[in-house]
Amino acid sequence: MANVAFIGLGTMGYPMAGHLTKAGHEVTVYNRTFAKAEAWVSEYAGKAAKTPQAAAEGCDIVFVCVGNDDDLYQVTTGEEGAIKGMKPGAILVDHTTASAEAARTLNAVCGEQGLGFIDAPVSGGQAGAENGVLSVMCGGDSEVYKQVEPVIDAYAKSQSLLGDAGAGQLAKMMNQICIAGLVQGLAEAIHFGQKSGLDVAAVIDVIQHGAAGSWQMVNRHQTMIDEKYDYGFAVDWMRKDLGIVLNEARSNGARLPVTAIVDQFYSEVQALGGNRWDTSSLLKRLQSMDK
Repeated sequence: MANVAFIGLGTMGYPMAGHLTKAGHEVTVYNRTFAKAEAWVSEYAGKAAKTPQAAAEGCDIVFVCVGNDDDLYQVTTGEEGAIKGMKPGAILVDHTTASAEAARTLNAVCGEQGLGFIDAPVSGGQAGAENGVLSVMCGGDSEVYKQVEPVIDAYAKSQSLLGDAGAGQLAKMMNQICIAGLVQGLAEAIHFGQKSGLDVAAVIDVIQHGAAGSWQMVNRHQTMIDEKYDYGFAVDWMRKDLGIVLNEARSNGARLPVTAIVDQFYSEVQALGGNRWDTSSLLKRLQSMDK
C-alpha cells in the first residue's frame, strides 16, 4: 500500500480520495477550503494538511484534481506548492482537465527535481467518481506509469498510457469533442420529437438500443425531457474544457466546426442563467427559442 496525498476535494476529487482509503492506502488531503478537508477526514480514514506542500511531504504519489491551469500551477509550483514537499523519486499524478502545455511544463519541472509525472485526466462524471468506475487517460513515462497504475485502479474502470506527457490531456480533448457533438445531437432529436408530438421517451427506449445509442442518450434523455439540469458536469466547466480544445486546435491545425458552434451554444445557455446547469441543458436553449 502507498502513502499518498490528494489535492483538490471537489465533485470528483472528494470521492476519488475516498476510494484510495478504501483500497488501503494512507491518504493526506488538501483543499483550498480547509473545512472541506476536515469533512473528508471525518468521513474517511486519513489526514488533512493546511498546504499542498505539507500534504505532499513523505508521500510516494501526489494526486491533483483542481479546476484549471492556473489552479494547477498554484498547488504544484506555487509558494507552498506540492512539488516543494515531495521527496526524491515521488510521482505527481495530475487528474485536472488542463492544457497539454501545462502537462508538458510540469513534466519538465518534475524531471528537474528528480520526480515522476503523469497527466491523467478522467471521464465518467460525478457518478463515475463516486462509484469508482472512471476512465483515465494517461500521458508520461511508461516506467513511471507502471508505478501508479495499481493505485489509480482504486477508482478506475479503465486506464491506459497513451503517449508522452500531454497525451492524456489531448485524449481528454477528444473525449470532450465527442460529448459536445453527442449532446447537441440528442438535444435536437428530443426537440424534434417534442415538436412532432411524439412520445419522446418511448422513441428513445427503442432507438437507444440501435446505432444512435450512447451513454448520453441512455442516462440523460429522461432528465432532459423533465427539464432537470442539475446532473453532472456544469456548463461553465464544459466551456472551460472546450476553450482548451479550440486553443489546441488553433495550434495543431485541426478543424472543429461542430465543436466551435456547440461552444457558442453553451455561451447562449450561460446567457440564460445556466452556468451551473449540466451539459444536457443544450435542449433548454432550443426550447427557449420557441418563447
